[in-house]
Amino acid sequence: MKMLQEFKEFAMRGNVVDMAVGVIIGGAFGKIVSSLVADVVMPLIGILIGGIDFTSLKWTFKAPGFDLASHEVTVNYGNFIQVTFDFLVIAFSIFMVIKLINRFSAKKKAAEEAAAAAAAPAPEPVEPDDVKLLKEIRDLLKEKK
Repeated sequence: MKMLQEFKEFAMRGNVVDMAVGVIIGGAFGKIVSSLVADVVMPLIGILIGGIDFTSLKWTFKAPGFDLASHEVTVNYGNFIQVTFDFLVIAFSIFMVIKLINRFSAKKKAAEEAAAAAAAPAPEPVEPDDVKLLKEIRDLLKEKK
C-alpha cells in the first residue's frame, strides 16, 4: 500500500506530468516533421539533383551460388540519407523552439526582477565613518564660536 502511495506521489509531480506531455507532443511533432521531409523536402531535392528518389537508392549483393531474388542482400543507403536528413530537420526545429522558449523566459525573468526591484524600498544610505567624524568636528567648532 505504501509503494502505491509513493508511486502516485511520483506520478503526480508537476515535472513528471510535464515530461509525459512533452514526450507525447514531441512524438507527434516528429511525425509531422518526418512527413514534411519525406513528402515535401526530399522529393524537391530529388528533382533538383536529377529526379532521384532517395528511399529507392540501395546496393544489392547476391549470395554466391544462388540465382533466386530471395537470396539478395540490400544496403539501403538512400533510406539512411532520408532518415539522417529527417533527424537534422527535427533537431534544428527543436533547437529553434528551445531558443524561442529561452528568449521568452529570459524576458519574463527580467520583467519579474524589474518589478521586484521597483516594489522594494530603497535602502538607507550608509554614512561612512570619516563623514561622521567630520560632522562631529564641525558641530564642536560651531559650539566653540
